[in-house]
Amino acid sequence: MPREKKEEKVEKPKKEASKKLSNKVEKKTQEYFYGAGGRKESLARVRLFLKKGDLLINEKPVDEYFPGPTAKKVYEEPFRVVNRMDQFSGTIKVQGGGKQGQLGAVSHGISKALVAYDETFRPILSRRKLLTRDSRVKERRKYGHAGKARKMKQSPKR
Repeated sequence: MPREKKEEKVEKPKKEASKKLSNKVEKKTQEYFYGAGGRKESLARVRLFLKKGDLLINEKPVDEYFPGPTAKKVYEEPFRVVNRMDQFSGTIKVQGGGKQGQLGAVSHGISKALVAYDETFRPILSRRKLLTRDSRVKERRKYGHAGKARKMKQSPKR
């Protein structure tokens, strides 16, 4: 004799209730745009804010951290290319390497943060090679050489 299955009614959650919950959750506006840049042994973590102000690098003004007109031209280049000068403020944490490596890392990080802000900046910055990490690093020293990576010991004439 076959057994008869008792049909139990299981109530499924209503879709309407879940829709109401999702509508209540508001989209959070993004406070800052993040980009990480690198050059040689340096790493820069950049946060750009959409308000007019100045850049701070390791809690110092950028003009104090990177003095001189040449450095200013390098870290302002991403803003100049996308025509967004004096529209952003930001904080940058940079570590490792020397000043030139850190300057390159800051420029790379700013470019990536600008792409996070607006994806249409990608082709403009790519054409100027500002989104490409410069992978050149110092070559390691080899044993048996004269203290440098490629310099050889002088051989005797006779």
